[in-house]
Amino acid sequence: MLLVNLKKVTTTFDLRLSSPTTSSLQLLYSTLTLNPNTSQNPKTPPIQNPTKPLTTPQLKTLVLSQYSHGKFSNLIQNVVGLPSVLLTASQNLITHHSNDGLNCTESNKLAESTQPNLSLYHSVSKRFSIEEMGREIFENRFDIEAHCVKMSDEGETLVLPNLKLKVFVEAIRIVLEIVYDDRFVTFSYGGRVNMGRHTAIRYLKNSVNNPSWWFSVCFNDVKFDKRKVDKLCFFIEEKIKDGILIDVIKRLFDCGALRIELGRCYLGKGLPQECGLCSILINVYFNGFDREIQEMRLRMSKENPKLDQNEILEGSSSSYKPLKMYAVRYLDEILVITSGSKMLTMNLKKWVLKFLEGELELNVDRVKTAIHSAVSEKIDFLGMELQAVPPSVLHPPMSEKAIRARKKYLRQKEVKALELKNARERNRKKLGLKLLSHVFKKSKQSDGFKFDFQIENEVREIFQTWADEVVQDFLGSLEERWTWHRMLTAGDFLSLRHIRDQLPQELVDSYDKFQEQVHKHLSPVKARKALEEEGRRIKEEEERKYAERTVDDLTKLCMKVSAPIELVRKAVKMAGFTNKMGRPRPISILTSLEDADIIKWYAGVGRRWLDFFCCCHNLKMVKTVVSYHLRFSCILTLAEKHEATKIECIRHYTKDLKVPDMNGSEEVHFPTEKEVKMMGDKNLSDPTPVDGALSLLLIRLASDEPSHSCVGHFCDKNDTVMYRVRLLQNILNVNPADEDKWVPRMSAIHESLNQMCFPLCSDHKSDLYTGKITLQDVDCTSYVNVD
Repeated sequence: MLLVNLKKVTTTFDLRLSSPTTSSLQLLYSTLTLNPNTSQNPKTPPIQNPTKPLTTPQLKTLVLSQYSHGKFSNLIQNVVGLPSVLLTASQNLITHHSNDGLNCTESNKLAESTQPNLSLYHSVSKRFSIEEMGREIFENRFDIEAHCVKMSDEGETLVLPNLKLKVFVEAIRIVLEIVYDDRFVTFSYGGRVNMGRHTAIRYLKNSVNNPSWWFSVCFNDVKFDKRKVDKLCFFIEEKIKDGILIDVIKRLFDCGALRIELGRCYLGKGLPQECGLCSILINVYFNGFDREIQEMRLRMSKENPKLDQNEILEGSSSSYKPLKMYAVRYLDEILVITSGSKMLTMNLKKWVLKFLEGELELNVDRVKTAIHSAVSEKIDFLGMELQAVPPSVLHPPMSEKAIRARKKYLRQKEVKALELKNARERNRKKLGLKLLSHVFKKSKQSDGFKFDFQIENEVREIFQTWADEVVQDFLGSLEERWTWHRMLTAGDFLSLRHIRDQLPQELVDSYDKFQEQVHKHLSPVKARKALEEEGRRIKEEEERKYAERTVDDLTKLCMKVSAPIELVRKAVKMAGFTNKMGRPRPISILTSLEDADIIKWYAGVGRRWLDFFCCCHNLKMVKTVVSYHLRFSCILTLAEKHEATKIECIRHYTKDLKVPDMNGSEEVHFPTEKEVKMMGDKNLSDPTPVDGALSLLLIRLASDEPSHSCVGHFCDKNDTVMYRVRLLQNILNVNPADEDKWVPRMSAIHESLNQMCFPLCSDHKSDLYTGKITLQDVDCTSYVNVD
């Protein structure tokens, strides 16, 4: 087995992390990467091919082979430094923007469908030797500081990793994800596969019942200094025994390529100032806090079990509400909910603050970390507003206007059905007369000729089918049956006794039998009783549902999730989509772009908003903002560019903003009105917020600069165009820290990237405009100085 061979090699050469010899390290590295028969287990997948990325089972097998005596060891040398693992990390950087939160298997499938493995290997080799990089990592001589680029502006300096260091960081991340993901608690969201914002919101909407009090933990600007980094490394060493890994993490913090700042509202938003390791390291740092909360929840649930409906005393007018505690954490955002008394919530809050400030040494804003009533006050969490409401608010009964509209629709439907029935009878009458006329003509001609085919049989079958349908319709109509029953039974003289005595007995018996058949087939009493019973049952069902809704409104509380529509409108106004009156207006700075790029930029902002708030109760209001304000602002921008009127632009581009592509066919980037109406709740996704797309503008430069390689991760295209980055806060001359002029809780791209120039191919340019990728998904260190 691989682990046995590793132990043999390490025993033979007596390798120690503190003082490794070069020859022994090289021999061990060659044993790991070049020997195809290292593993003797036939079930272990091959992992030694440096030109092919690893799949999830292969990567898990490799990581788990380093597990011994309750800890993982030598992960940097034996796992991260392998060329196949580095190639897997490179592949993740390419495919990450296609779907946030892809695991290794999904990203491998996506990469294989878009780019062959050999082509990926060649793309990476054009920039650096992946084998040499692995050897540097294995021998612990990878210079992290040399692969960092400082981006300076008038304020603080931003340190960004280049593409080679990004690969190293991504390799560490996917290894740590395998080590820790199954060890995190269930309410820890962010930076995990299928554990994003919408998954957390779905948990709150489906699992939280009868919340009474809640509070969200707010941090002051907490930057991870040396003391907190040492504490983080101590938490990592509880599970991983790897001195090189700890040294790498500390060096990343020291050089500034990795920085964690709690309370700054930029985590998990795809901004370039966030390192790929931030999410998982934050989860590791808070894991001890999460486990304490989990144990407290389990203990509280055990002390307050949920009773079945049968266990509640019959005739009792009170409802039993067990004491519950809920917690959700998305990176540095923490929400704690209780269904008990305020005193319980205060004690819980006191314990939470004591743990965070004492054990984790974090600076908590005690003023903003206040307890709120879940019923009367809204709370902000994950960029949305939460409030406890009765079930009828989320699922309201039909209003009187809706009931009248439904009745009107049913009447129109009945009238339409009657018109179709009359038209069908009229057409059948015409067709029947034609058939009879044709049959009579044939019968006259058959006197002198003999026909092999008898049309009379076919006509008889047709008329028989029509007759059966007429009888079924007649028996199904209560009014017609009642009319014929009254006509055949009422006022007949044969029912009088003195008349019956004067008639022959055979005639009287025949009349009686006929009346029996009339009562048997045409009497509407049974049908009327069935209809009355059906109507009574429907009425009782409505009364039962009304009683249940009333009881639920008095005894239950559900979670209502709403989009902060006032903040959305403020962002729309600040970005220039609307004027002071709230009406759409053009954005003049976009007129220098091509028509397709203008539409793509608007589409990127609109889709980000729709995807992010698709789980909200007031999604319709967000749809109005996108479908009206953004759509017509785009139309007005195009009209200003071409010096045309709004009507002319609508006539040319249509309201769906169709634009021709290179082949002449029409493309639709902006969500159509029908598409917007059909959008609804989506689960198990972690959409990127609109912050990056809204605050970023890419202006094409008319430059004579020679062609450069695209700054997209491992993009080999050279037919690029130079674009200059313009940031919204610099255009407006607004400080994002000023909440009066900036949108609260809306983050911004670091100002050091303003006016930077990047060469982009058509695909990456389009993905940046439409919001499919962010500046975090390109190599910002490959900027070009353009005078």
